[in-house]
Amino acid sequence: MAKIAVDVVLLPSEDVAERAIHANRELLSQGLLTEKQCPDKIVLDKENCLPHISLAMGCIDESDVADIETILGTIAVLGTPDGEQHSVGRLHSHGIHVGTNSAGEKVSVVPLETTEPLQSLHEEVMQTLAPYFSYDVTADMVLSPPPACESTLLWIRDYHENSSFEKFFPHITIGYGQIEDFAFPGEFTVSRLALCHLGNHCTCRKILASAEISS
Repeated sequence: MAKIAVDVVLLPSEDVAERAIHANRELLSQGLLTEKQCPDKIVLDKENCLPHISLAMGCIDESDVADIETILGTIAVLGTPDGEQHSVGRLHSHGIHVGTNSAGEKVSVVPLETTEPLQSLHEEVMQTLAPYFSYDVTADMVLSPPPACESTLLWIRDYHENSSFEKFFPHITIGYGQIEDFAFPGEFTVSRLALCHLGNHCTCRKILASAEISS
């Protein structure tokens, strides 16, 4: 079967997802006034472009989705191989961070505190799914339209080296452009651990599998 690019993510509670979508709309409205805000890149919603917290990213065979769904369900319910159940707890946001991607475009994200339970969950997912993951991504593995740009492919290709384990940077991406003045919950919970098909700009376009996870 074909290979697809995927992201294992935490999906925030509904109220937090709505707040992220509202902030994204503010970015898009600013983009109507200036080209520097890069409009029409990330348009968050609850169906086709989900606000999320990435835990692991890479490429899998479509035939492995069912196996990965079972693994995620086990991690969510039973926890580690030693029997320690994962409880993510309340997550803590830290304002807004505006970074720059490999294409030189500004990206606004909500950074999260890297708590011990969150770091542990990230490492558990990375280690358990390592036999299924590869990083030789090509544009046809990314859900389209729109077609995947080079910065998307670079992010997926380099995720293991640049964004995992000691380099893990938990965050919620708001969108392209710079937003500074908006209220985001300082503490919040998550609802699900999910496997998503990646779209352009590493958006979560389609849920392939999910499991409820304790907060």
